[in-house]
Parts: sequence; structure tokens; C-alpha cells
Amino acid sequence: MMVFFISATVLAVNAQTDASNRSPGSNQKEDLPKGIKESLAKQRIEREKKDFADLLKRGEEALKLTDELKQSFAQNNTFSIEDQKKLDRLEKVVKKIRNEIGGDDGDEQAEDKPLSILSALKTLQSNTIKLVDELKKTSRYSISVVLLTSNLSF
Repeated sequence: MMVFFISATVLAVNAQTDASNRSPGSNQKEDLPKGIKESLAKQRIEREKKDFADLLKRGEEALKLTDELKQSFAQNNTFSIEDQKKLDRLEKVVKKIRNEIGGDDGDEQAEDKPLSILSALKTLQSNTIKLVDELKKTSRYSISVVLLTSNLSF
């Protein structure tokens, strides 16, 4: 009789321990009605579409900034304060794109350093064009090795 009582007590304590170890939201998605699950899936899809559209917009912005910087430097042979702001904005946009696609920081040094600022701007523009073209070729479901390894860095 004593063995039965001890066994029952051990089983009851284990059952309580298992119930208390479950996290409150562990079965939350399984417990949701079908309509709510579908609604959440639709919201996730819309968010992914919006994020991808934003990524493409940032790519176009980077392309526009590099073009403006190159034209401004070609005309003035120097950077104005406004150009410096554009360069800073370009750096932020490119870093955000690379972070979103899962690329590395791009902190490695370029193998062939440009000899002049104008040639550096041409290289920057060329690399930005490649980046934007590759962004346009991808979908929100794909990951491009070219994008991840692109050498567009600051």
C-alpha cells in the first residue's frame, strides 16, 4: 500500500512539473482558429512584399545618389557640404541593403584602389548599378550570392 502511495505521489509531482515547464505561448499557434491563422499568414505575406518593395526603393535611391555625386564632382571638381550629406546617406542606404539581404559588413579593403576621386565615383556608380540590377533579378524568396558578395562598401 505504501509503495502505491509513493508511486502515485511521484507521478502527480512529475505531472505538475511538466505542466509548469511549458511556456505560456508554446502551443499558441496550434490553438488558434483557422481563420486567424490565415489572417496572420496574409499579414506576413503583405509585410514581406512591403519589405521587398522598400529594398528595391533603397536600391534606386542608392543609384540616384551615386549619379548625383558623380555629376556634382565632375562639374565642381570638389565635394560640397550637400554632397557630403549625400555620401553619408548613400553609405547608410547601402549598409541597410546589405544588412537586409544578409551580406557581410564589407569592411575588407578594395584590391585596386582608384587613383582619383572621379574614378572612385565611377567605380561606386558601376557597383551600385550591379547591385540594383541584381536586386531587380531576385524575388523576396531568393538570396543572391552576387548580392552577398558584392564589393560595394565604404
